[in-house]
Parts: sequence; C-alpha cells; structure tokens
Amino acid sequence: MSSEKPLPVIDHDSAPYWEAARQGRLDIPLCGDCGKHHFYPRSVCPYCHSDNLRFETVSGRGEVHTFTIARRPAGPAFADDVPYVVALIELEEGPRMMSRIQTDDPEKVHIGAKVEVTFVKATDEVTFPNFKII
Repeated sequence: MSSEKPLPVIDHDSAPYWEAARQGRLDIPLCGDCGKHHFYPRSVCPYCHSDNLRFETVSGRGEVHTFTIARRPAGPAFADDVPYVVALIELEEGPRMMSRIQTDDPEKVHIGAKVEVTFVKATDEVTFPNFKII
C-alpha cells in the first residue's frame, strides 16, 4: 500500500481552478447569467443551469462554517499530519468549500472564525488552497 497522499484528478472543468492555485490565486466559477459564484467547478451553474461560466479571482477570505479535528490519520500518508483541522469554509462571495486549516493549535479553531486562503504546494502540478485563522 502506498503512503503517498492522494492527488486530485484535474479535468476540463477544474483545470483553471488548479492552475490558479498553482499561481497563488483562488479562482472559482462565476455564472454569467445569474451572477452567482459556486464551488466546486463544474460544467453548468448549480443555480440556473447555464453553461455561461468563467473563473474569477475571489478574495480568499471567509469564515469557518463547521470543522473537525482529525486526531487519527485518514491513512498512513496522513500519519505525520495529526492532529489536523478539516473545515467547511464559507467564502465572502458565498460558496462553501471544504479545506484544511493550517494551524499550530487546532483547539483555537472555532465556528465563525475568520480565515484567509494560503497555498500549500504538493507537487509541481498541484497546489492546495488551505486556510489560516486571521
């Protein structure tokens, strides 16, 4: 069994998101018809079903909607990371996204905590948007 961390499958819909993250930007889809941002990247707007989508750089700020502290690794590849925080972040622009919170003290994370995006390089091709408490 491999102890390497899993990497995302980058497809046509998500490629702009991952490329922006690699460059240190948080870009998410914006619907040109209803004007709503959404996350995760997909080929049609989940609100109005339009395919008139483009990626827009967003603030990268939001707040913790809910979270959990992982005290047991999700597999051997994550053993050195515990404890770590996985959170549902509500972005200022509206969408919610699941991500890790980078912190030295997981006990300081709380619902409603203000966060901003930070980027963690996994490989030359993949950089993960994570968040930190501000």
